[in-house]
Amino acid sequence: MEFLQENLIYLIPVLGVVGIISMALKSAWVTKQDAGDENMQRLSGYIADGAMAFLKAEWKVLGYFSAIAAILLAYSGTLVETSSWVIAISFLIGAFTSALAGYIGMNIATKSNVRTTQAARTSLAKALQVSFTGGSVMGIGVAGLAVLGLGSLFIVFYQMYVVNVNGDINGIEMEKALEVLAGFSLGAESIALFARVGGGIYTKAADVGADLVGKVEAGIPEDDVRNPATIADNVGDNVGDVAGMGADLFGSYVATILATMILGREIKSVDNFGGIAPILLPMLIAGIGLILSIVACSFVKIKKETDSVQNALNMGNWSSIIMTAIVSFFAVRWMLPEEMIIRGFEFSNMDVFYAIVVGLVVGALMSIITEYYTAMGKRPVMSIIRQSSTGHATNIISGLSVGMESTVLPILVLAGGIYGSFYFAGFYGVAIAAAGMMATTAMQLSIDAFGPIADNAGGIAEMSGLPPEVRDRTDNLDAVGNTTAATGKGFAIASAALTSLALFAAFVGVAGINAIDIYKADVLAGLFVGGMIPFIFSALCISAVGRAAMDMVNEVRRQFREIPGIMEYKAKPEYEKCVAISTEASIREMMLPGAIALIVPIIIGFAFGAEVLGGLLAGVTVSGVLMGMFQSNAGGAWDNAKKSFEKGVEINGEMFYKKSEPHKASVTGDTVGDPFKDTSGPSMNILIKLMSIVSLIIAPHLSSGTSHIDGKMEVKRDIKIIAVDSAGTTTVDTITNKIDTIAR
Repeated sequence: MEFLQENLIYLIPVLGVVGIISMALKSAWVTKQDAGDENMQRLSGYIADGAMAFLKAEWKVLGYFSAIAAILLAYSGTLVETSSWVIAISFLIGAFTSALAGYIGMNIATKSNVRTTQAARTSLAKALQVSFTGGSVMGIGVAGLAVLGLGSLFIVFYQMYVVNVNGDINGIEMEKALEVLAGFSLGAESIALFARVGGGIYTKAADVGADLVGKVEAGIPEDDVRNPATIADNVGDNVGDVAGMGADLFGSYVATILATMILGREIKSVDNFGGIAPILLPMLIAGIGLILSIVACSFVKIKKETDSVQNALNMGNWSSIIMTAIVSFFAVRWMLPEEMIIRGFEFSNMDVFYAIVVGLVVGALMSIITEYYTAMGKRPVMSIIRQSSTGHATNIISGLSVGMESTVLPILVLAGGIYGSFYFAGFYGVAIAAAGMMATTAMQLSIDAFGPIADNAGGIAEMSGLPPEVRDRTDNLDAVGNTTAATGKGFAIASAALTSLALFAAFVGVAGINAIDIYKADVLAGLFVGGMIPFIFSALCISAVGRAAMDMVNEVRRQFREIPGIMEYKAKPEYEKCVAISTEASIREMMLPGAIALIVPIIIGFAFGAEVLGGLLAGVTVSGVLMGMFQSNAGGAWDNAKKSFEKGVEINGEMFYKKSEPHKASVTGDTVGDPFKDTSGPSMNILIKLMSIVSLIIAPHLSSGTSHIDGKMEVKRDIKIIAVDSAGTTTVDTITNKIDTIAR
């Protein structure tokens, strides 16, 4: 036990290595599975080539961005005592690792899709095994890279800035180590935002084009091989829902752990780990959660065709949550002292455990509520189906109302989670609650990545003309995948809200301000501007999808018009032209939304100060969380309402199927919901975290080293009163005279 206590800091990256080894073994297993006939492999090859073409184009642009950002960070790191030029290296490692996480997910997804299609020719159980194993490669790989990268860099920076200079673990030396480490998170979140926005624009431009011309105008199935946009649509599932989501949750994972570590520095801990137990704890919980998620993946299986795929996924999810809670109890009791204090708030090690449980419960409840609002057969989706019978407009109205209603319960749960975790352990409790929620990221992401793999498998089955029972099995997986994608986005936005609050608390501490007073006009103005940013960000994303979709629609119409024989299977569509349209549009359109997230905090912070920037962050967080939930849930509900018609739905005693008028209305709703749920909605959680991290990075530059209260600067001067009594005894008393002077 003593050996483990002395070397725990080195165990954390080892847990990350275990995750990467597990990922490699699962990847090898998927690759060995039967990839089907030559036609299936050819179609899968088109998808893989298109996905790689997009990633290469995106990486080229992001390479330039990363180089420029690193130079600026290196320079800024030399201007303050609590940073260093090394932050640029940390940033580049974070950016590279985030891009690698997305690539790993996309690479295995493009291998898993055709193998899932082939497995569906055998049984639903085999198809689930292949698709979920492919998803788990991404989930475990992302978590493994995060634990390995963060754990290893912390060891290096801890040695450089604290141990080697005999520094104070609660002082400026540790603050410098964590500030440099924050560059890793900034790099991860920066790449995640561009990957999520760019991938989202790509996939939805192709999807909208394929739907509007293929299904509505030409009357052919969604994934019909005759549709020129169908390959681009399937490519989009990989670059948006897989590579984008992988980079997204990698960034969330890192940011959550980092925020907890920064707040942990403020706790003076008498422990067996050199006083850094509160800093090590979130990394250890992440590593433990990774290992337990690997174990829980083995519980995701079915035996019969009639078994519920959703129940199998729920079994893996719940088992990972319960096991993480149990192991966290022993980890907290073992590592942390009985009593601790942060910013005047006293709490015990058991209070920290209770905060972790709060985080796990919040994550679970968010998944349950999101599933209810987006799953087939539930009241919200059924209400959209019923209102599709009266036309396109009523379908849109119903979907919007479902999306707005779906924010109520999640926000109440989130508010309860914030209050509860703070009640137990102050701001450290809020941060460790988010870390507890994110501990099961490997399982959450495995479930999430399973969805687009199943979607692609269905597309390949349709394009290959496989028997109906194969498409029935892939449709079963795809329908569940739509729900799991929505619950994954709900999980991501909830974790982002808790993480942003923790980063917010860390920002306040580093910037040297005690409170953010919204009674001040400038702070209130910042609050309103922050509330506006998610709206303009969403507008840019949605309009970008609209413009790219128009180009796609015109291209598909041109091919149907100018290439004779497409509809009779006598001529092959020019798939590559549609892929090129989505690629060029996404790279071009992703820059402005990304620039807003990166530049606005810098402008506001340096122009108006830390307190106004704090107001901005508060506005962005509240508005962004609500917008993210509304858009993701509305889009998910619209999508499953459309898919319900494929098996037939009853409206007022009459059955309706594909190509019926209500189905056409549902296709319109799904088309509107596509950029909601796959572009702007899921980008909200990256937006609020990235702006918080940028603010945290620049906080040392905004800090004056004094305490600002109500716009005044508090200067303390000690006045000594010396008195001599009649016996000649001298007494010295010291009082503190507080002199308020105007700050600036």
